[in-house]
Amino acid sequence: MTSTENTDVLIVGSGFGGAIAAYHLAAGGARVTVLERGPWLEAPDFEHDFLLGSSYTRIFDFVVGDGMSLLGGNCVGGGSVVYFAAMPRAPRFAFERRGGIGRRMWPAAITRDTLDPWYDRVAEALPITQQDWNDVTYAGGLFAAACDHAGRTANPVPAAIDRAKCTNCNWMMSGCRFDAKRSLLLNYLPAALAHGAEIRPLHEVQRLSRTDGGGYRVHYEVVDDTDYRVHVGSGTIDAKIVVLAAGAGATPVILQRSEADLGTMPSAVGRYFSGNGERLNTAVVDEDRARDLLGLKRSDGLAFGANQIGKGPVVASWDNLDGSLPEHSRFSLEQLYFPPGFGTILAQVPDATGPGWFGVEKKEMVRRWQSWLTVFTMVEDDNEGVFGPPPATGNADRISQQMLGRGPIRYRPTENTLRGWAESDAVVKDILERDGLARVMPWTNDLVGAYTVHPLASCRIGDDPGTSALDDRHELRDHPGIFVTDGSAVPGALTVNPALTISALAERAVPGIVRAARERGVNVRYGAPSPDGGTSGRRGVRTQLPGLTRP
Repeated sequence: MTSTENTDVLIVGSGFGGAIAAYHLAAGGARVTVLERGPWLEAPDFEHDFLLGSSYTRIFDFVVGDGMSLLGGNCVGGGSVVYFAAMPRAPRFAFERRGGIGRRMWPAAITRDTLDPWYDRVAEALPITQQDWNDVTYAGGLFAAACDHAGRTANPVPAAIDRAKCTNCNWMMSGCRFDAKRSLLLNYLPAALAHGAEIRPLHEVQRLSRTDGGGYRVHYEVVDDTDYRVHVGSGTIDAKIVVLAAGAGATPVILQRSEADLGTMPSAVGRYFSGNGERLNTAVVDEDRARDLLGLKRSDGLAFGANQIGKGPVVASWDNLDGSLPEHSRFSLEQLYFPPGFGTILAQVPDATGPGWFGVEKKEMVRRWQSWLTVFTMVEDDNEGVFGPPPATGNADRISQQMLGRGPIRYRPTENTLRGWAESDAVVKDILERDGLARVMPWTNDLVGAYTVHPLASCRIGDDPGTSALDDRHELRDHPGIFVTDGSAVPGALTVNPALTISALAERAVPGIVRAARERGVNVRYGAPSPDGGTSGRRGVRTQLPGLTRP
């Protein structure tokens, strides 16, 4: 018979939601254990290739659902290891959205003004800096010039990048070999370890049950280091507090599987999923027109031809982030680099006479991949996603030994979401096809449905128990002591990259988690400085603390 271990706080997942909670709780004196289903890789382990079994396939989780596919991190550090480090704040109108429920989605306690001090805390910790035009890559410069040519504005994107270390290698989505991308491996997680937190990689949490003492028992399987379909061990850990931060594609699955032991889950668990309204267009740039129209040139005679150089999205057009516009007509456009491989498969041939994603025309398009420019759109969707019954283990039925699985998500875009995509597609075409600069086509949805790299809202916060799984302090309704701090807590699409908002909400949730832990006998306090020792960010949040720690 296997004995059960004990800890004060058990955190599931080590991305933004898990790492931030782990640091503050460990620094406050709690015993903290973090279970992460993926491997623990660091700078020397991140390989610049697309080989099966390399870091590229080991640190991603790609789940194909019914009408929606999710791409996320699967490693210590979670999404922060594989993201592009774009860290804008959500626009003010995003917090006033009504969405498909016909009333304000966000809790009354959270507005852009009340979240700004928490944004500040994260910006200090990583840190986040505003890029300028000297930092812009070839792809960003081309997009900015095209926006200007079309009469639109463009802006460098704030990012968590150490520009002195960045080599513009453009492999940052596969982890950063140079520690230039400020992932959680460089701040919150090492700070949590320094305060005694324990991080266990390759531990996949399956379900929760209750203990006799009013706490929770966390049941996990140990995953093989090479073949994630194979389990090589199992165990349980008892905790007084559980923080779920496994991601919007996994947290609701864990809770659904736990219902038989814990009792009825809030009706919003596994509902109202949002793909952040994401869509991709690929433009095949005419090098001659880029030179003649935009005045771009290089010594080799090409105007662009540089998609292999860069660091993800560095330039965005925010002209449609206008709160006076109706919902679903508000969106942002970001230039980005998407590496060959998955992106090459889904990119469609503009004006194809046959199938757009394979064939002779696609072969010719791929031959010109260096002249591609990808534009990433984030619109307001209608939270259409619903999770079906959970698979036997994990968040998906794994198809291959790493990365690929079939998941229980079902997504059918509404007319509102389709209209938002169509409006944003039209703007992308206007910018990049003007005067023959490029030919543009959205990625196909035929193979994997809609797709997102920023899944949100499957266990969202709110004031209405009927449409939100969590209260405004991130505690699971009717299950005290369980908190959710990952992207699943965000109520809906943000129209911008959500990493900073997820992080700010996690920072904001910590005082309430500390209060709940103290009520359960954990000797923990709140008030740790930034992981690097900075304290200026603490001042801005002081006025909110009484409300966040209310009984």
